[in-house]
Amino acid sequence: MKKLRLLASFVLIVLMFTMVSSVAAQSYSFNLAQEIVNVYWNSDGTMALDYVFTFVNDPAGHVIDFTDVGMPNGNFDMGSITADVGGQPVNISSDFQGDGPNGFSVDMGSHAIQPGQTGSVHVFVGQINQVLYKDSNEPDTYASGEFSPAYFTTAHGNTNLTVIFHLPPGVQSQEPRYHATQGGWPCGDQPATAYDDQNRITYTWQCSTADGSTQYTFGSSFPKQYIPADAIYVPPAFDISGFISGLMSNLSGICCFGFFILMFVGAPILGAVNAKKRKLQYLPPKIQIEGHGIKRGLTAVESGILMEQPLDKIMTMILFGVVKKNAATVVTRDPLKIQLANPLPADLRDYESDFLQAFANADLAARRKGLQEMTVKLVSSLSEKMKGFSRKETIAYYQSIMERAWQQLEAAGTPEVKSQMYDESLEWTMLDKNYDERTRRVFTGPIFVPIWWGRYDPGYRPVSTGSTHSASMPASGGRSSVSLPGSAFAASVVTGVQGFSSRVLGDLKSFTSGVTNRTNPAPVSKSGGSHSGGGGHSCACACAGCACACAGGGR
Repeated sequence: MKKLRLLASFVLIVLMFTMVSSVAAQSYSFNLAQEIVNVYWNSDGTMALDYVFTFVNDPAGHVIDFTDVGMPNGNFDMGSITADVGGQPVNISSDFQGDGPNGFSVDMGSHAIQPGQTGSVHVFVGQINQVLYKDSNEPDTYASGEFSPAYFTTAHGNTNLTVIFHLPPGVQSQEPRYHATQGGWPCGDQPATAYDDQNRITYTWQCSTADGSTQYTFGSSFPKQYIPADAIYVPPAFDISGFISGLMSNLSGICCFGFFILMFVGAPILGAVNAKKRKLQYLPPKIQIEGHGIKRGLTAVESGILMEQPLDKIMTMILFGVVKKNAATVVTRDPLKIQLANPLPADLRDYESDFLQAFANADLAARRKGLQEMTVKLVSSLSEKMKGFSRKETIAYYQSIMERAWQQLEAAGTPEVKSQMYDESLEWTMLDKNYDERTRRVFTGPIFVPIWWGRYDPGYRPVSTGSTHSASMPASGGRSSVSLPGSAFAASVVTGVQGFSSRVLGDLKSFTSGVTNRTNPAPVSKSGGSHSGGGGHSCACACAGCACACAGGGR
């Protein structure tokens, strides 16, 4: 009898283990390979969402038969929600089982994603109310909203997450502000700015190494004038007893309170750092958007703009170009004065003509303004040329041209060959970020100066004898018969860039900022007001007076 009881206990334990193993084997487990959400902040003060989820179900995971999508609050219109799987419509259910009070479920039906399979779920939510609040910093003039995209605690691995804010129609480029991201976003606070097909300003945060099981929060503020006054939600008066109770019972509230304090200390510092960092980033957002293929046929100057080289170097490259074309002669280097040819050559590029026109101004302030106008036009022209092409691939292509130019110079066997190659590739070599050091290192021996060198260096006087200049070869092609010590030649070229910055442009950061404000206007990062959010398989309540963003998914 004792043996029978032991055997029965053993069988029971085995059965229980089997049942537990079976349940565990059928738990949801997947990789959220990609998530794209377009967040529309509409002119009537509502929010619309357009999600695309790409799930890679684990071989041992439960079939993904429902997808729970959390909402920022309960004020969403169920009738405005549609969903499809691979383009095939599926049903929407109010049976939300995510860890949070607000949301809905996508019933995958016959389009459920089986273990080991990959599938995409598209969800559109047409109307969510009470998502905008007064901005904390400018409550009388600005509205604020924040959003957390859906996240899934059963997801594992990296997620390529893209969040795109579409700001209300009419908002101007200098008006909106983005907020510091929350939740440990790994790819930087500053979004890419652009315009959508409705000419609405967009902020895009994208990261291929995001965590699909983590709640990230993104936000923006914009003037209240673009939405109805009654669209701004005013939460109930602050309840101190409820707040303390919430803090004691909910650890996330404590974390949020800590962030509330940190936000007012850390955010201004972070904003200052980011603002300083972007002063030299003068490319407009549409150039930053990747296309496909290489844009060939760019000049060295245009390539330098694409690489966002310092503008004092760009100006020096243009100066070399107009001097080489016999369109201008440098009269003095300090201060830099240029005498224009009359008539001007017919083969000048637009930016070269604008450059010379700017230097026709005797007033230094007017000249700087003219050079800024030239740069803005140059960036705009390059933007048009780059439409549909990959910035990354194009930069790599022109960097390879630059590197080949340097390799040929370094491998040149004689001063004559080296001089000829340098004359032909001068502007391309300047694209090297180590241009100064590399120029001084390569030119250690004599170099035969190009025939146009006297138009660039007013202190240069070609002679056939003496310790500094020597007659070494007959004049031919584009080179003179006079040589200079390579170190002297290199120093003249390098200091030309430095002189251009200090004597013509003034403060380089201020000059570049004047260009950036027009070609790549970016908002000022602010810790804007209360927020609304959505997403996640767990509930995370925000600070007092803020929306409680709870959600779920992949039941």
